[in-house]
Amino acid sequence: MEKILDIITAKMQQAFADAGYDASFGRVTVSNRPDLCEYQCNGALAAAKQYKCAPIQIANAVVEKLNADDYSMIEAVMPGFINLKLSGHFLKNYLEEMRTAPDFGVQKVGEGKTIVVDYGGANVAKPLHIGHLRPAIIGEALKRLHKFLGYNTIGDVHLGDWGLQMGLIIAELHERQPELPYFDPDFTGEYPTESPFTISELEEIYPTASGKKSDPEFSHKAHQATFELQQGHRGYRAIWQHIMNVSVADLRKNYDNLDVHFEKWLGESDADPYIPEMVADLKARGIAVQSEGAWVIPVTEEGDKKEMPPMILVKSDGSSIYATTDLATMVQRMQDWQPHKMLYVTDKRQNLHFEQVFRAARKSGIVGAETELEHVGFGTMNGADGKPFKTRDGGVLRLEQLITDMTDFVRGKVVENKIVSEDEVEETTRKIAMAALKYGDLSNQPTKDYNFDMERFAAFEGNTGPYILYTIVRIKSILAKYGPWEHLPICEPANDYAKDLMLSITKFGPAMEAALQNSAPNQICAYIYELAGAVNKFYHETRILGEENESLKAGYIALIALAKNILETSISLLGFSAPEKM
Repeated sequence: MEKILDIITAKMQQAFADAGYDASFGRVTVSNRPDLCEYQCNGALAAAKQYKCAPIQIANAVVEKLNADDYSMIEAVMPGFINLKLSGHFLKNYLEEMRTAPDFGVQKVGEGKTIVVDYGGANVAKPLHIGHLRPAIIGEALKRLHKFLGYNTIGDVHLGDWGLQMGLIIAELHERQPELPYFDPDFTGEYPTESPFTISELEEIYPTASGKKSDPEFSHKAHQATFELQQGHRGYRAIWQHIMNVSVADLRKNYDNLDVHFEKWLGESDADPYIPEMVADLKARGIAVQSEGAWVIPVTEEGDKKEMPPMILVKSDGSSIYATTDLATMVQRMQDWQPHKMLYVTDKRQNLHFEQVFRAARKSGIVGAETELEHVGFGTMNGADGKPFKTRDGGVLRLEQLITDMTDFVRGKVVENKIVSEDEVEETTRKIAMAALKYGDLSNQPTKDYNFDMERFAAFEGNTGPYILYTIVRIKSILAKYGPWEHLPICEPANDYAKDLMLSITKFGPAMEAALQNSAPNQICAYIYELAGAVNKFYHETRILGEENESLKAGYIALIALAKNILETSISLLGFSAPEKM
């Protein structure tokens, strides 16, 4: 359905035309003075220059052509503003259409289009740590938002599974268990199906091996093992498969705990087969040129204000780097899915990297002009003191531990305040903790650094996830007491608080589109915080269940039910849900 601003703009443009003026002057905006009006049009000021008359004269002429039934207030004020307040009749009809339309009538701006969202970025053989929180939940929210607005969405975790860490693990395993068949060059049988290590052992093997990188002999072995793995060494490929099996199972468990899910579990290894042909083609076409022994793609463009270094395609020793893999991944994605957009969610410190890769992809024709490329670079999550988030012993906090800490903190509040019965504590705690964790992060602009403050994020008041959940649960309680409510129609607002709530509800579609356009889940948070605030003001200032007029009471119930449904849809896009009680 049409956005409310588009509807009243079209009506205003028709009024300008009917009054004898160019319709283009009839653009309506949300008022920047809500104490005076809800919407305004300043077109008469611009029209006055063209028609050489006083703007107030034009404004008065236009106001006379507007349909008074649509507005509770229409006024032309000096020097030529047109101020509007919508009528209760207009709002009732609009919200009733929202209530009955699929997905509240949101325009499916992505219908017929495919987007690949590259997020997560986990490395196999390593546990997820707090640095993996933001790419996981920002990426998941953006993927869900695109899907809600009509896109065919493909979320790809893009695992780090093909680099030096593999060679380090193989070299360390060889030192510990040289008798394993994977290291016997004469072994021709089937390799064991059972892994020679558990996930816990693997998570100890890797850092131990990584600590030996300064040892020239061990470093050489690790690099050689990496090279041989990538060249197809049979035993090393079998070890690699074991690493993948135990790592991915653990990663899936951790991502599931965050309610983050990927359509594709592809990694750097899946892009590797595309590299030789891609590199040969780029060399043959002169896209890649030699520089100091390496092959690079110059990506400087006219208008650059600062020097843009070339993208290194092949290093002087003949090896590939991340940029090579990212370019090859684009080759694979274009061949397999022909996406209209590729969206990458990573640390903002990779901005230059992606600018180089995107330019190289365009220059080489790997990605055409019709495919949009975007990098959402996120800031750092720091501790409550503003310093880098560390464990007590100075290490990097595991993501699993962060979730546990938040859950334990929330559980304490749930039990202390006797929010729910004993058998409901765990499920309620889990939902509130996830809301506190995700909303606390997502309510910040992605590019900004922020401080993780468990006390503030888990508060039941203020701009927090638990506050949003509490609002939803409060509405659920009222609806449960009222009885069947699903088919009640919206009625005209009976007071200013009802009207303010109705106006907030009408902003749902535009807010979702704005969040999509700006790749900003924080704009969803801002919208639902406003909507929750309008719900609570309406609740505090209006007798809902105590209203004696049954028709009016039914209208109140229909209104808060619609608000609840929109709030629940919105938090689902952010990746969490509300409990039944709180």
